[in-house]
Amino acid sequence: MYQALYRVWRPQTFVDVVGQEHVTKTLQNALLQQKTSHAYLFSGPRGTGKTSAAKILAKAVNCQKMPVAEPCNECPSCLGITDGSIQDVIEIDAASNNGVEEIRDIRDKVKYAPNSVPYKVYIIDEVHMLSIGAFNALLKTLEEPPKHVIFILATTEPHKIPLTIISRCQRFDFKRITAQDLVNRMVHIASETGLKYEEKALHVIAQAASGGMRDALSLLDQAISFSTDLVTIEDALTVTGSVSQNYLNKLVHAIQGKNISEALTILEELTLKGKDPARFVEDLILYFRDLLLYQTAPNLEESLERAMLDDEFVELVQTIQPEQIYEYMDVLNKTQQDMKFSNHAKIYLEVCLVKLCQTQTQNNINNVDGIQELLVKINSLEKQLEDLKVNRPVTEEQAQPQPTKKPTRTNKGFQANTGKIREILSSATRDDLNIIKSKWGNLLEQLNQRQMRSQAALLMDAEPAAASSTAFVIKFKYEIHCKMAMENAKFLEVTAGLVEELTGKRLQFIGVPEAQWLEIRKDFLQNQGHEQDQGEEEAPDPLIQEAVKLVGEELIEIKN
Repeated sequence: MYQALYRVWRPQTFVDVVGQEHVTKTLQNALLQQKTSHAYLFSGPRGTGKTSAAKILAKAVNCQKMPVAEPCNECPSCLGITDGSIQDVIEIDAASNNGVEEIRDIRDKVKYAPNSVPYKVYIIDEVHMLSIGAFNALLKTLEEPPKHVIFILATTEPHKIPLTIISRCQRFDFKRITAQDLVNRMVHIASETGLKYEEKALHVIAQAASGGMRDALSLLDQAISFSTDLVTIEDALTVTGSVSQNYLNKLVHAIQGKNISEALTILEELTLKGKDPARFVEDLILYFRDLLLYQTAPNLEESLERAMLDDEFVELVQTIQPEQIYEYMDVLNKTQQDMKFSNHAKIYLEVCLVKLCQTQTQNNINNVDGIQELLVKINSLEKQLEDLKVNRPVTEEQAQPQPTKKPTRTNKGFQANTGKIREILSSATRDDLNIIKSKWGNLLEQLNQRQMRSQAALLMDAEPAAASSTAFVIKFKYEIHCKMAMENAKFLEVTAGLVEELTGKRLQFIGVPEAQWLEIRKDFLQNQGHEQDQGEEEAPDPLIQEAVKLVGEELIEIKN
């Protein structure tokens, strides 16, 4: 039965694990010195060799030729672990065995000695999928397992693993494999299997794999099935959904020539061929990156990721300005972010191409005519200065240095919006004020819980003073706090949102320093012809304040 390439060419020794020398070298030294740990944590992106390294380590510690840096893959132990006939190396998928009962079963069986090899090895893949209870059940066993047991945990999301688990393991971070390492591995596989290929085709596949060896071999397998006798670059572009450089060259020429019609026509052709808009944007960003790199550092030709050095590419390098590339990449990057959260990716891409064609470079100083014009103006100004010096000699008084006056700093305080406050007072009620006051403590608590302590600090010495059904007034004890709060857009947005959550109504609010509030309130009451509006805060009674100081607020009951 046919097996996929990534299964046939799965690494069987540490040397075969590509791009992870920092991990394999450490493990080999530990094996030679017989200083292996009781627990390991392998973390990193998918397809980078975590599970393969775990199985190689399990074979190495149980190899009959120990101590060795590599498993021999010839003794009964190595062969049995490779084909899965030895039951002492247990692979567990935590995605489907993530309950407490499964971990308790491991904890109960771990005390039994292995049957046919020196060490019993538990390989738990995607360990971050375990529940909190399962992690807790694993803690003590993971910290002090029997001498004949080794745990190897593998995960793609280490941030989801409790720190209590991580601290009990030796952690190794697997990194994304470089495109060149992926190409080298595919070349080795192709030479061993007699596969015919174009070198650029392997580069396209490596770029689409995004640092994962398994993804690269799966795409190569697909390209082999798609092609006939030779894996060409067109086959690789079709399988990966990437765009050929011929189209990229024509598109960038259209953008440079401000030809919107041609740019949109090229996009339509690619869409009809089934190209993915997201992949197209990524290819275009990499193409501009290669343009800029080759333009500024042509000696780094081998670092080009997407472009090939054909005549059209070299011509573009000579005509396009770096400032234009910066602006193009900014527009493309923003479009790429917007496309991730939209169901209309093609529309975003069409708008992006129109923007690129309409982009005007800000830096025109390199224009020769502009330089000449600037030089003429400079010469004219210098001549005028010389004429002024000749025709108007400097007098003694003018020659003496004049004392420079320091600019006076105007430090105007915060002025509350009196008209808005009067409008709120005119329709304020006691019930509306009580609603806001009852939720005030909850508002401060919510701000602290959301790590917005700076916003909460501004409201510590503030309180609602008057309220209507649509707005309310916040009285600040200190003018500087009021100024900081009312001029802070984030404060206004967050506070308004929390007030809406707590009251169920979208209320506007306005801040006022305490001194200004007393004046506005007094003036309003005089104009209204009565002593106090029922929707505003009553002036504190000196007698009640003194009673609170003596016996405490909880022992006082006030009856009107």
